[in-house]
Amino acid sequence: MATKADRYEGIDGLKAYAIIGIALMHVLANGEYGIGGFVFERLIPSFTNLVFLFMMVSGFGMCCGYYQKIIDRKISVEDFYKKRYIKIWPYFALLCALDFVISPSKESLFEVFANLTLCQGLLPNAKISVIGVSWTLAVIFVFYMLFPFFCFLIENKKRAWGVAVAALMFNWLCSSYFSAGRGNIVYDAIYFIAGGLVFLYRKELVEFSSKHKVIAGAILLIATVVYFAVGGYTLMMLLFCVAALIYTLGCNRRGVLVNPIVKFLGGISFEIYLCHMVIYRVFEKLHLVHLFGNSLLAYIFTAVAVICGSVVFSVCAKWFLNKIETFLKERVRRVNHV
Repeated sequence: MATKADRYEGIDGLKAYAIIGIALMHVLANGEYGIGGFVFERLIPSFTNLVFLFMMVSGFGMCCGYYQKIIDRKISVEDFYKKRYIKIWPYFALLCALDFVISPSKESLFEVFANLTLCQGLLPNAKISVIGVSWTLAVIFVFYMLFPFFCFLIENKKRAWGVAVAALMFNWLCSSYFSAGRGNIVYDAIYFIAGGLVFLYRKELVEFSSKHKVIAGAILLIATVVYFAVGGYTLMMLLFCVAALIYTLGCNRRGVLVNPIVKFLGGISFEIYLCHMVIYRVFEKLHLVHLFGNSLLAYIFTAVAVICGSVVFSVCAKWFLNKIETFLKERVRRVNHV
């Protein structure tokens, strides 16, 4: 089981940069700024695949927190699922309500209901527009539902490798035969399993990354170059994500991946991910996404404004929800003492 000594300081930095990249991509794609060049035609659009990095980090992080507890039966099924719902549901419900208020319709009401169950990831080929980016949350929550089974699958390294091969084959079949895309848990399973494999070898990988930082960095650089040279296929994305995660595990000193700013952003990265398109739609309705005649300047302004607005909203929303939680707990305590 992971302990305080196993705290991987660079993970927050990895999540922080991933969410900034995803936000940059969504603003560019939705704003239709028509800016050319490698950065705007290939680099930033490729950030859409950073959602797979989130999945791998989620698989690794869940194993750090719960793998040994599940294996040793030190946490009940009720406590496990309660923690998952309590962590996600209030904030997501608030976002769904805001999205519905901004664009109310009968269809949106149906989709809000599906979202609030957190079971929308079980729907076949669901295309939910209310908090559209939440398809990632839908997949991740299905992973939470299956996590006890996931622990069984990776209970030993030999079995885990066999499962990884099967998951990789299933990923290929999803796209080539079953017409199931990345919104499907079976398609995405390989990324969660890869995170679990990194967890199983974490001690060796931390030692390697810490002692051979230059080599780990070179491998990450090569993986990045190969990704752009070959294309964003599953194997290429796996290579990049695994290389990035391994490099991150060895980062425990102050630097690009370890500092107060990225620690703060990494701590609210998923909240930013869920809300940034809502913030973008607000700017869009206020006619601020093309505020300047220069497309590059308009994009930079909108991207910075959306990221900053998402950070402010995430912090304020969490503060608001914490206040409500405290108030309700106090009310229950008073009622129980009457």
